[in-house]
Amino acid sequence: MSLKLQVLYEDNHLLVVNKSAGLPTMGTPADRATLLSLAKEYVKEKYQKPGNVYLGVVSRLDVPVSGAVLFARTSKSARRLNAQFRTQAVQKTYWAIAEGIVTPPAGEMLDWVEHDERHRRMRIAAAESDGVKEARLAYRRLEIIDKSYSWLEITLITGRKHQIRLQLARRGHPILGDIKYGSKVGFPAGIALHARKLRIAHPITSVPLQFTAPLPEAWTKFGLRAPPVED
Repeated sequence: MSLKLQVLYEDNHLLVVNKSAGLPTMGTPADRATLLSLAKEYVKEKYQKPGNVYLGVVSRLDVPVSGAVLFARTSKSARRLNAQFRTQAVQKTYWAIAEGIVTPPAGEMLDWVEHDERHRRMRIAAAESDGVKEARLAYRRLEIIDKSYSWLEITLITGRKHQIRLQLARRGHPILGDIKYGSKVGFPAGIALHARKLRIAHPITSVPLQFTAPLPEAWTKFGLRAPPVED
């Protein structure tokens, strides 16, 4: 796995990078690289910053997931961006390859979810259970691959932990490589889930911004030679 940082966008207030599958966003022992530590080192070297570099972690991705991750370069930007995420003003679009043919070709998925602390994962729960949270997403099928898999574009309406992974697996369509949620098909790097697009309002200027993360090489090796036409 390459530890070179792939920057998608930067200014005095934001840093957006394309995370590699297998790289933690943050929160690991100090001797292990994370996306946050690489990003701080990048800012420190590029702008010759003395001392500690401030970067606010505004969005996160699971370790096996790749794609766009947003950092705030100032505390003011961090507060305003976090407010956008809390009010669901941010649009997050993912690409996934799931086992089987997902039908209908477009629709929504709605479940109630809770933490399974013992197995360190999420699980589906009854709506009336204490402490459960709504998990809702919209999807459309982009292609059927080898008559066996579905290439999906997914827009998160809520942002729960492992949400896409759990909701697809619940319907018999685990994401390729996602052993935790029942996949029996391997994937070259991490799992076949990629944070493709992130749409926000700039925290200072309020100008709408969209960031698009290129597909990792693992997807190309899997046989996806060119992305479908996007709107």
